[in-house]
Amino acid sequence: MTAAAPLVVTPQTKLLDLLEAYPRLEELLVARVPAFEKLKNPDLRRTVAGATTLQQAAAVGGLPVAELVNLFRREIGQDLLSGAAGPAYVAAPPAWFDPARLAPPVDAGAMLAAGEQPVHRVLTDLKELPPGRIYTLAAPFLP
Repeated sequence: MTAAAPLVVTPQTKLLDLLEAYPRLEELLVARVPAFEKLKNPDLRRTVAGATTLQQAAAVGGLPVAELVNLFRREIGQDLLSGAAGPAYVAAPPAWFDPARLAPPVDAGAMLAAGEQPVHRVLTDLKELPPGRIYTLAAPFLP
């Protein structure tokens, strides 16, 4: 049986994969992006870390993605990325967006802080969302 190849850290690397491959990087992550302190909760770790890429984590922390990726690559001995590290998130609203159609926002950050899983609330709300309304989810990460 051959050993699995080491995880190459890129902007598209999921936090969960990174932390499973290199558990010691959790302290470094939390030091740079304190919002991820909550990943110590096993449920949040499985759901949030499993869905969040380093590119998204960098956006949450207000960091250039190359800076965050290179922080981890440096720590584990991988070559550093140079220049831009992938596309940035586009924040411009789509053509169909109309602020008058926004439903009242749901604060996922407050729910997460209380140890609740927002996904159940979101799914229920979406089933009840009137046609033509736009669901608004405020989250401390890019969903």
